[in-house]
Amino acid sequence: MLESVSKSMQVSFAKIGYTAILLGGVAYGYVQLSGPNGVSALLDKRQEIHSLEQENEKLQRELAEKRSRIDRLKNNPDEQELEIRKELKLLKPGEKSYIMQDAPVEK
Repeated sequence: MLESVSKSMQVSFAKIGYTAILLGGVAYGYVQLSGPNGVSALLDKRQEIHSLEQENEKLQRELAEKRSRIDRLKNNPDEQELEIRKELKLLKPGEKSYIMQDAPVEK
């Protein structure tokens, strides 16, 4: 009789121990997933990566446009002349330049 009670208590303690370990693991997993480094942080990082990738693509396009413009300026004398005249505000003999003022803004 004592043997069966002792054996059933050992089984009960083993079940309690396994249950406690399982509950501890579940609690630890919940805290890790919901904490500052959990799922919400992962989603925030993914969103940040996506926005940085989009910004990188935009900058790559701008860089390609600027390189194309530099190539045009290097290889096209007419383009060079226009750019120089625009930057230095130069006119050819006989040309006239008109400066227009903006109309006043009414309130």
